[in-house]
Amino acid sequence: MHTMHTTQHHRSSSMLSGSLRRVAGGFCKTIVKNRSSAMTMAAAADTKLRTLEEMRFDNTFVRELPGDKETSNSLRQVSDALYSLVQPTPTGTEPVTVAYSRDVAALLDLDPSECERPEFALIMSGAAPLPGSQPYAQCYGGHQFGSWAGQLGDGRAITLGEVVNSQGQRWELQLKGAGKTPYSRRADGRAVLRSSIREYVASEAMEALGVPTTRALCCIATGDGVHRDMFYNGN
Repeated sequence: MHTMHTTQHHRSSSMLSGSLRRVAGGFCKTIVKNRSSAMTMAAAADTKLRTLEEMRFDNTFVRELPGDKETSNSLRQVSDALYSLVQPTPTGTEPVTVAYSRDVAALLDLDPSECERPEFALIMSGAAPLPGSQPYAQCYGGHQFGSWAGQLGDGRAITLGEVVNSQGQRWELQLKGAGKTPYSRRADGRAVLRSSIREYVASEAMEALGVPTTRALCCIATGDGVHRDMFYNGN
C-alpha cells in the first residue's frame, strides 16, 4: 500500500512477484492484452523454453525515456524524469515460493520448472539479481480523493524490465513489495500475504473472464514482519 502505516501489529510479508503488463510498441501504463492464454500456450508448444538466465530483456523504457539523475534510494521530489533506477531491498530472511503460474511462465517462454529452483524465490523476492534486468520505479503524478496529489510514483513496485517472447510480445516484469523507492513516502514498500493472494487470484480470474488485466507469475513469502492494521486478526 502507498498509505502511511502507524500501527504496531506485525504481519508476515510477501511478494506478488512477476506481475506482468503487456506492452505494445514500447511502453504503455494502460494494460493492453489482446491474445488469450490458450493461443499463447498453443504457440508456446513449439517454442524453446528458457531458463531464468536466458530470458530475453529489451528495456526500452529506461533506454529511451529520461531518468532520474540522482542515484540514491531516498525519499525526495524527482524532477524532469519518468523513473528512478532502484534496486530491490532484500529482507534478510529465507523466501519461499507460495504459488506460481505455468500459464504466465509460458507467456515469457520461461520453463515452468525454473519456478521450482531455489534461485527463483530469491530473484522474485528481490534478494538476488535477474540477468538482463534494469530495476526502476516510475515517477508520475495524479489525483487522490478528488484533489491533485502532486508526485506519486511506484511506492512498492519495482519493474525489472521488459521481456520479449518468441511471439514478439513484450511484457513488463514487475515486483510488488520489494522494498522502498524514492516514491514510497512514509510507507514501507512491502506487501502482506493476504493482499498479495487477493491480487493474484483476482488478476487470474479477470484473465479467465476475458478482461484485460495484469498477470501474476508467482507469490513469494519472505517471512519478514511488517507493520499493518492493529485491528486485523488474520482472518
